[in-house]
Amino acid sequence: MKSFLIANPKGGSGKSTLATNLAGYFARCGHQVMLGDTDRQQSAREWLQLRADALPPIRNWDIEKELPARPPKGTTHVVLDSAAGLHGKALERMLKQVSRVIVPVLPSLFDILATRHFLETLLAEKAVRKAHTFVAVCGMRVDARTRAAGELERFLGAYELPVLAYLRDTQLYVQLVANGMTLFDLTPARAEKDIEQWQPILDWVNE
Repeated sequence: MKSFLIANPKGGSGKSTLATNLAGYFARCGHQVMLGDTDRQQSAREWLQLRADALPPIRNWDIEKELPARPPKGTTHVVLDSAAGLHGKALERMLKQVSRVIVPVLPSLFDILATRHFLETLLAEKAVRKAHTFVAVCGMRVDARTRAAGELERFLGAYELPVLAYLRDTQLYVQLVANGMTLFDLTPARAEKDIEQWQPILDWVNE
């Protein structure tokens, strides 16, 4: 089973956008996918309730009384949307359970400062140092014409981590979330520009 953690301790960094669309890609490929939250809000479960039955299925945690939550039987790919403020022992435990980590970051000073500390924490973790877990970064809601985009690129260039993509700032993601959909549920013509931006992410998760 392949498992991917989408993590950044700062709220509003684009974790859910990245997680839902990655799960949507795996579902479109025909994999048995679970999208789960690691926090109490369980927003992934709420998003999945909006998803039409006609779309490629994405499942959530199996939850039974007095038993720990677990992926449904037969699951081949797990995408975990982490809680804001993930750190310490909770982060350490999570890193031991996943195959790879993607850190989304917005092009703003506050997001860059929060992400700097988180990346340094990640790189100090034993699971990452031993290469049992691989870490990559993805820029979210990036307008390449702005000074902020340049600052983000310079910031990420200071780390020896793959920067998979800079995803554009578009209302398409907002519209998709509101309907329980992902880019990979759209016709190729409608999603072509954004899926092209996603291609390096897809190549990385499939390595």
